[in-house]
Amino acid sequence: MALKSARIGCPEFRQQLRAGRRSFLKAGGLGVAGLTLADLLRHEAHAGPKAKQENSVLILWMRGGPSQHETWDPKPDAPVEYRGAFGATQTNVPGIQIVDLLPRCAKIMDKWSIIRSLHHDNAGHSAGDQILFTGYKPGPAPDKNVFPSCGSIVSEQLGHLSPGLPTYVMIPRQVPGTDSAYLGASHKPFETIIDPANDGPFNLQNFSMVEGISDKRFGDRKELLQGFDRFRDGVDSQMDGISKFHQQAYGILSSDKAREAFDLDAERGDLRERYGFIPRYDPMDPRRCSANAFCQRVLLGRRLVEAGVRLVTVDCRWWDTHVEGFDSMRNGFLPRWDQCYSALIEDLDQRGLLETTLVVAWGEFGRTPRVNKDRGRDHYPNVFSAALAGGPVKGGRVVGSSDEKGAFPKDNPKAPQDVLATIYQHLGIDTQKHYFDHSGRPNITLPFGDPVRELG
Repeated sequence: MALKSARIGCPEFRQQLRAGRRSFLKAGGLGVAGLTLADLLRHEAHAGPKAKQENSVLILWMRGGPSQHETWDPKPDAPVEYRGAFGATQTNVPGIQIVDLLPRCAKIMDKWSIIRSLHHDNAGHSAGDQILFTGYKPGPAPDKNVFPSCGSIVSEQLGHLSPGLPTYVMIPRQVPGTDSAYLGASHKPFETIIDPANDGPFNLQNFSMVEGISDKRFGDRKELLQGFDRFRDGVDSQMDGISKFHQQAYGILSSDKAREAFDLDAERGDLRERYGFIPRYDPMDPRRCSANAFCQRVLLGRRLVEAGVRLVTVDCRWWDTHVEGFDSMRNGFLPRWDQCYSALIEDLDQRGLLETTLVVAWGEFGRTPRVNKDRGRDHYPNVFSAALAGGPVKGGRVVGSSDEKGAFPKDNPKAPQDVLATIYQHLGIDTQKHYFDHSGRPNITLPFGDPVRELG
């Protein structure tokens, strides 16, 4: 349905079209991802009214599989070939210890909690991704979604409640397991493409005009600005041929709300430093130059959930520590994680967002209990840990345990589906809803799993 001519002709609407033209063109990476917001909105017309949801989820995806021994489940009394090179430190919650290279996290243990008894049965990276993001076992091609990710489910059920913003965002790109499968392209994640971890200003590039903005598609990107001028000047005649979905999509792409949400450079410099921001390349200390890595991605994730994005996944790779794993953990990953994770939890708390934002930090599996010949650990799904904070999670709790070597769950075992059920409950997702796959077979949102009530 076209906009009425009275709407098109009003000065406020014309002013909105003129405002931030170039900001609109660099607002994001949907075009590169093969997803238009018009596709996202097309499905919303069929959705019934739902109660307003204000809760969000921030997934810190520790891709590669963080070692339980070197993070949240140290085994200081195990034989050295199991416990590894690090010790344990007491947190500010009596009786809870974590690895001694996470001192900042230890000081705020009362604000976050741990599950130590997670497990599944597949040691492949992409297969593990599928299990943790979808709740289903992978198909024959584990790097391609057979079932929709939790983010796509959230997009399908809650997308119409988030006007002006995408519902589901990946920073910076998709990983296996995060796609929309049979829910269709409209529920793929919005990918930033541009990486906040890179040095310099953060400007989302390669954002295409909404497909179908007129009967003639704009061609070469070099003509994009000229095309926008023609669109703006001839808006009265062109709007008549645009569907309601494209009008809404344009409204999102040109909204101040979207531009401001992704404007990472608007954050205070001291806060960016707190998360782990290195503003310039330092040739005298190249190791320090890469120290921000995923930290600025995490800060952008906080910014997005604060703006109202319902589910954000941040790629915090790469925890695949087969060789010289102790060195890479000591000199890079653990200090970096200690800084940005503690900064995130404190930042959310100070902003009053911790009650509405569930933060889930985990990877696709853990690491082998016995240290290998290369001073690292290998893939191991039989037991692993996760850190959770915010939302329904009370701080200072440990759910489940592993045995004395960190090899298997000892008590209160939990499945990844239980964590997904916790995520879905926090967001108000109907886990019993069925969707039809490409063959016409109905599939339930989550095949099994119960919210982890011990966290609350």
